[in-house]
Amino acid sequence: MKRKDSKMKRIIALLLIAAVSSMLCACGGRMQKARDAMEDKEYIGLISAMDNEIDMLIDEADIDHVDTIGGVEYHVGTLCGQNVVIAKSGIGMVLSASVATTLLNGHKVSKVIFTGIAGGTGDKTKVLDEVIGDRYVEHDYGTVTDEGFKWTYGNTGEEVGDKGYFYSDPELADLAYESAVDVVGKDNVHRGTIASGNQFITSGDYADRLEQDFEAIACEMEGAAIAEVCTQYKTPFVVIRAMSDKADGKAHESFDNFGDTAADNSSRIVMEMLNNM
Repeated sequence: MKRKDSKMKRIIALLLIAAVSSMLCACGGRMQKARDAMEDKEYIGLISAMDNEIDMLIDEADIDHVDTIGGVEYHVGTLCGQNVVIAKSGIGMVLSASVATTLLNGHKVSKVIFTGIAGGTGDKTKVLDEVIGDRYVEHDYGTVTDEGFKWTYGNTGEEVGDKGYFYSDPELADLAYESAVDVVGKDNVHRGTIASGNQFITSGDYADRLEQDFEAIACEMEGAAIAEVCTQYKTPFVVIRAMSDKADGKAHESFDNFGDTAADNSSRIVMEMLNNM
């Protein structure tokens, strides 16, 4: 009798093990399918430099999970019906290039939109206007000589020329322009060159020089870095900038007064773009 009980217990134990194994395999299969489905998704990368430039996008998005890489949070989810990865790069050319590179390597990104605020150059733009970047240039890339600073591109020694510019994807730039017009009105939207460098410009003279040398209508600290990385990775991109100031002696005051409103306007334009895709 004892031998029969022992045999029965062994049979029951084996059946339980088999059942648990089957359940684990099924669960593992579902998890693998979920991972495969996630890997098959294409995402739109949304990048900004500062909290006030990206908070609205994160708040409005349905975030599935957050990947933290190098101290940067990549918010993965959906926004306005599109799969998105949203990241705050931090200010400046190095940090923005780093985040763009990590985003493109770590997620299946089909296009990149950089959004935020900038300073207007020249008379074409006014505070709270929107600039859609068609062309980008690093205005502080060059050589310091005894005669002063000479803008050059790379090691070519060439002065300002086509090799020093990067260009948005035309279709994405068109969509950004049309969406901006829908949000803030045609009279407040411009297209053209954005000049980038590692300085917050508060000099009217320097802002005028950016307009004269590069035909820039806005200046900021990240756009050309994003443009160069996306060009290298052959990924369509566009930069959307709301003017928080005029890059002159009153830039800090204007930035403080209008920065949040300008940032929110650009975020609304991004969401309008996503709705129209």
